[in-house]
Amino acid sequence: MIHLRSPEEVGKIREAARMVADCLDHLETLVAPGLSTLELDRAAEEFVLARGALPAFKGYRGYTATLCVSVNDVVVHGIPDQGMVLAEGDIIGCDMGVILDGWYGDSARTFPVGKIDDEAQRLIDVTRESLHAGIAQAVDGNRIGDIGHAVQSHVEAAGFTVVRDLVGHGIGRQLHEDPQVPNYGRPGKGLRLSVGQVLAIEPMVNAGRPDVFTKGDGWTVVTRDGRRSAHFEHTIAVGRVTPEILSTSPRSV
Repeated sequence: MIHLRSPEEVGKIREAARMVADCLDHLETLVAPGLSTLELDRAAEEFVLARGALPAFKGYRGYTATLCVSVNDVVVHGIPDQGMVLAEGDIIGCDMGVILDGWYGDSARTFPVGKIDDEAQRLIDVTRESLHAGIAQAVDGNRIGDIGHAVQSHVEAAGFTVVRDLVGHGIGRQLHEDPQVPNYGRPGKGLRLSVGQVLAIEPMVNAGRPDVFTKGDGWTVVTRDGRRSAHFEHTIAVGRVTPEILSTSPRSV
C-alpha cells in the first residue's frame, strides 16, 4: 500500500527525521580511533531517549541495538560490540532511526576514522553524491526507476558498484513501508512518484564487486570480496518541483 501523507503528517516525519540527523551530528564528533562501536551505540540511545523519542531499530525483528554500525567491509546492519574498536583508517557507517509521537525517521552516514586513504575518501564522497543524485529525481511524475538509475549511473561512472540485494523504502507510521526503492534501475520505469510520498533513499556502494552475504548472526551484511563499502541515507518527501530532505542538519551535506 502506497501512502500519500498530508503536509501535517510530513511535518511529523520531519521532526523524527531531524532528530536522527541531530544524533548523527553528535555521533560524528565522537568517532575516533579507540572508540568501541558499543560505546557509540550507547551514546546514540542516550541522545534519543533524552529527547523523548524511542530508538526505531531496537527490538525490530529481534535487533538488539539502537545503531547499525558497519565498519569497512560491512555493508549494513553491523551489530555494536564492545570488542569492535575503531582504528585509524577505518570507515564506519552509522544507520539509525527514531520513533517520535508514532512517526518514524531514518538516516545513515559513513564517517572516516582519523586519516583515511584516498580510495576510502572517494568511496564516501561518491556514495554521498549518488544519494543526492537519486534524491533530485524524487519529484511528482517521475518514476522509482529514475531514482535508481541516477544513483547507479553516478556510482558506476566512478568505478564503484551498487549493492542490489538491499534497497531503500517508504517510511512513515512504520519503519519500512511500500514502495521499495532500489539503487539501480531504468529511467521512466516503475511506480510513478506523487507528492505526499515519503521515502528513505539509501545507496550502499562497494569499492569492489556488488556481491554481498549475511554472516551467521543473521544481521551483518558484508562484501563477498572483502573490500570496503559505504552507506548514506536520507528520509525525503517527494516534491512537486524539488524534493525536500527531511533528515537534514548543518552537518548532513
